[in-house]
Amino acid sequence: MATEQKEVRDLQEGNYVMIDDAACKINSYSTAKPGKHGSAKARIEAEGVFDGKKRSLSQPVDAKIWVPVINRKQGQVVSIESETVAQVMDLETYETITMEIPEEEDLSPDDEIEYLEFEGQRKILK
Repeated sequence: MATEQKEVRDLQEGNYVMIDDAACKINSYSTAKPGKHGSAKARIEAEGVFDGKKRSLSQPVDAKIWVPVINRKQGQVVSIESETVAQVMDLETYETITMEIPEEEDLSPDDEIEYLEFEGQRKILK
């Protein structure tokens, strides 16, 4: 698995984190003061990078958490198969990949795009 461990206190908005075995992007991060018998707690609100589902997590700030290593790659649209699917060639490996086109995205052949890749999941960035 392409992940690494970090302490919860090292996270911030915009970072990625694993919640329920899904790679998520942190939308909000807040901490509560330590209580009488415990450590400070962090509350993380995040959205799944590949599925768009909202998830939340509450952990002590000194707890270890898994962080996905998501690769940002460049590609070029080879062809549009349908309104929702495009053939994209990776500009490093020259591998051709079938990817879903995000809503409100108008792509045409020869467009250069940026996409995220994590454990075989891919997503075109808007």
